[in-house]
Amino acid sequence: MSHATARACANLAFVKYWGKRDASLNLPMNNSISMTLDAAHTTTRVEFVPGLERDKVLLSERPARPAFARRVAAHLDRIRSIGGSSEAARVNTHNNFPAGTGFASSASGFAALTCAASSALGLQLSRRQLSVLARLGSGSACRSICAGFVEWQAGRDSDSSFATQLADPRHWNLVDVAVLVTDEEKAVRSSDGHQLASNSPFWQTRNQTISSRLAEIRQALLERDFHRFGREVESEALEMHAIMQTSGHENGGAWQSGIFYMVADTLQLINAVQRWRQAGMDVYFTLDAGPTVHLLCMEDQVGDVLQAVNSLEGSQGWRTIVCRPGPGARLLPGRDSD
Repeated sequence: MSHATARACANLAFVKYWGKRDASLNLPMNNSISMTLDAAHTTTRVEFVPGLERDKVLLSERPARPAFARRVAAHLDRIRSIGGSSEAARVNTHNNFPAGTGFASSASGFAALTCAASSALGLQLSRRQLSVLARLGSGSACRSICAGFVEWQAGRDSDSSFATQLADPRHWNLVDVAVLVTDEEKAVRSSDGHQLASNSPFWQTRNQTISSRLAEIRQALLERDFHRFGREVESEALEMHAIMQTSGHENGGAWQSGIFYMVADTLQLINAVQRWRQAGMDVYFTLDAGPTVHLLCMEDQVGDVLQAVNSLEGSQGWRTIVCRPGPGARLLPGRDSD
């Protein structure tokens, strides 16, 4: 019997991964840049058990949904094929934040699973190899392997598509005040949204201009130019959601004009950010594929941002998670979870 426990943090994309060049390999259309989030993580224990008939997947000590369990088993198969093993595994995974709300739970989940399972089988994999392998489970998981500020290289093929660190967590005191305006899971999974991205009339335009956006955000991040960085990141988020909202498709025999991840409270909050900046507060927002709003500020503005959020009408039901640049995926020797 062999086992290991790993923890990986979620990550927040500043330049987004939306749409795939190769869906089977999770190869993106473009590079993406992100920050690993210290306060939002997944802890996963993997135990390979002789004689166990099939993989058993628990999510917070309860049987996982069949679709998620199948996804985990498929990823374990990839790792077993590398390790030359056929043993089934018992997997117990836990998030300290709600899944399916636009908070990259699949990124932290598959990064932790990759590290734990490969270690349990005795594999000695480099960060690059772990990133490639995690990407096959969930595209953005490749970024959660790395600490701090990260860039995912789109690559030409599977071996060249992986994430590397742009700067370590100490590089910049950037803070993400994540505001979860709802804990309800989104109706359209990100994996489905990726497949619909090319339906948008704005899709080709984004592909033609994304290299300049990457260069702007990369340089602003490395130079710690907050206002330049914030403007570009906020514009990038709205651009991605414009593509989502114009990705028309058929669903159950009825035509849908697009995918709408924002809810009323999302719009209330991003409109408030515009007012706060006019009043002199240094804060910008970004969004992933979900209703959660990520408010970006410097460390000395965190208190003001939290106070402003809490003053909004209807904010009593919201949850905030304050995240700073975090560590990469790592093993937890002698610990299963907390």
